Amino acid sequence: MLEHTSRHTITIKALAARLRISESSIYRCFANKSRMFEALIIFIEKTVFPLLGNLLQEDQSGLQKVEKMVLLLLGFSRKNPGLTRILIGDILIGESAHLQSRIDQLHGRLEATLKQAVRFAISEEQIKTSINVAAQANVLMCFVVGRWYQFVHSEFTRDPLANWEKQRLMVLPNELLVRH
Repeated sequence: MLEHTSRHTITIKALAARLRISESSIYRCFANKSRMFEALIIFIEKTVFPLLGNLLQEDQSGLQKVEKMVLLLLGFSRKNPGLTRILIGDILIGESAHLQSRIDQLHGRLEATLKQAVRFAISEEQIKTSINVAAQANVLMCFVVGRWYQFVHSEFTRDPLANWEKQRLMVLPNELLVRH
């Protein structure tokens, strides 16, 4: 239902009808719809953060880590269009404010992970030390969220990874890179 292009509100009743099960079956697993969405947010976190952690541990340059992180986030979106609606908060409008707060926290953690990779690239002297780490991580996060937003609002037709080879030069411009 998250991948359905119509903007219908997801309800427990509609979900039960779609799955051809009783509403009480859903309520046995989740106290309410908010808990169901929270479980999906937890699933996203348990999927994405270990992958990002693995990227940080890989034996590759800091700049490669930054780029691979962005690609991972965009690729996750491509493979999970319904979850992308959660990532941008689209499906959470009108739901508990706590859910939007959880998404904001998730975005903050993603940005912090990007900061860590940018710092690593600076320590390897691949990115100029004069770069503002927080600003660069924020630009990367804004790029990712923007691509997620376009993917959802194009009804999942606008590939989040489209034109990456050209756009990477804009979000990681040569002016940032240290030339050896």
